[in-house]
Amino acid sequence: MKFLIIMIACINICFASEAFTTGPVIKNYGKKAEVIQTNSVDSTSVFKVAFDVADQSKEKQHNRHFESLARFMNMHVAAGVKQDNIKLALVVHGKAGYDLLTDEQHEKQFGYNNSSKALLTELMTNNVRVIICGQSAAYLGIKNEHLLDGVEIALSAMTAHALLQQQGYTVNPF
Repeated sequence: MKFLIIMIACINICFASEAFTTGPVIKNYGKKAEVIQTNSVDSTSVFKVAFDVADQSKEKQHNRHFESLARFMNMHVAAGVKQDNIKLALVVHGKAGYDLLTDEQHEKQFGYNNSSKALLTELMTNNVRVIICGQSAAYLGIKNEHLLDGVEIALSAMTAHALLQQQGYTVNPF
């Protein structure tokens, strides 16, 4: 009986995981599920959202918090929102700043390439702003030339969020 219950649970998990797919914008990250909505978004919906990340990735893994932006982009475009109507910003502070390092710098610091580089490159290619807190960077010894191409440096994360809010961005609470 125990075996039967375990088998049924495994089958359910297998079918449930098939419902989550990547794309249509970010191809290798940001799995989402199709949802029948009661409050639908459509091609006229507009989003300007800032995400705040302070936690560093686990060793040799991409930063899962960064993947939230890929998921946001993918699920909204898949639901009918025009990609041009989605403006996202990633504000990074604390030890998460290490996840913005070039491969060369990351190798020096940790002994392996930056596992978040491919995800960040794909996000920035799709017009996601990636902003590091200058105060955190200074504290961690991260210089501008240590950062991946395209990463912006703000005076602080607080400054970045204040400016983004003035530009109409909301802050994602997750």
